[in-house]
Amino acid sequence: MSSLDFLIDGDGPDRTTVMLAHGAGAAMDSPFMARMAELLAARGLRVARFEFAYMAQRRSGGPKRPPPKIDVLQEEYRAAINALECPGPLYIGGKSMGGRVASLIADELFSAGAISGLVCLGYPFHPTGKPEKLRTEHLAALRTPTLICQGTRDPFGTREEVAGYGLSPAITLHWLEDGDHDLKPRRRVSGLNHEDTLSSAAGTISDWIAGIG
Repeated sequence: MSSLDFLIDGDGPDRTTVMLAHGAGAAMDSPFMARMAELLAARGLRVARFEFAYMAQRRSGGPKRPPPKIDVLQEEYRAAINALECPGPLYIGGKSMGGRVASLIADELFSAGAISGLVCLGYPFHPTGKPEKLRTEHLAALRTPTLICQGTRDPFGTREEVAGYGLSPAITLHWLEDGDHDLKPRRRVSGLNHEDTLSSAAGTISDWIAGIG
């Protein structure tokens, strides 16, 4: 992987970098990823987006294969970190699956001093429609400072469901009112639009990172 495989927003000397991986079905330049990167960059952060190999292959006419096994994605995430030039502090994370992959390698990287924290946007606590198949075991003992921005009605983990999970005290949850898996609310219900919730998430991420220092 080379630096040409990254999309960089807010580049600047000594800026804190937030590395974001995409979700299972949408690429690194999806509207959600692009807007979140813009909003974070506007708040003084350097945002680096990258794609896992299966998604990048679709751009060259490859078949729409599903994501590979999670351990393969973890290795690809490590490779992306090693390939990125990062002069300042580094936070890793991503949208949905991308955040989950980052969460699985976070503690080893945090212990080694390679990252300062973890940011997840719409964490997939369980597959949609299968609340019994939790993806939370490693989150109970997570030591890495972590921020999860989650919609209150996310089908991969609603506020009511997540309240019953035994999550590590290192994890901070920021709830977006009436947000779905893309943090998008129903305006007729909440009075909010998608830009409102994305801006709220970006502001919270920026403030949380500043608080860690």
